[in-house]
Amino acid sequence: MSFPINYNNKTFRPYSNSTNSETSSETIFSYKQTSNILSCKYAGGKIIEGHLIGLVNDKGEIDMSYHQINTSGELMTGICKSIPEIMENGKIRLHESWQWTSGDKSKGESILEEI
Repeated sequence: MSFPINYNNKTFRPYSNSTNSETSSETIFSYKQTSNILSCKYAGGKIIEGHLIGLVNDKGEIDMSYHQINTSGELMTGICKSIPEIMENGKIRLHESWQWTSGDKSKGESILEEI
């Protein structure tokens, strides 16, 4: 299977977020991809350390789970669906719909942009 987008060694930063998100413009996401398996380490702002793992489909969409430790010392977990957009400059923008599976279990939306 070939994938239209390979996220390996790409770095992203949040462009916009719902207010219930813990990420900010200080959060940096470092993606790795092997075949259709995506993994990522992230940190910055309110997040001391976070990880995600997901699957990339043949449209470049990502279904993932994530967990992170915030600056309050809490373990937070969630799920996310990311839809890619290729911007005019050739960089990737990810439109994300997510939900906490811990805490208040609220939903949100974020946009990440490749840096």
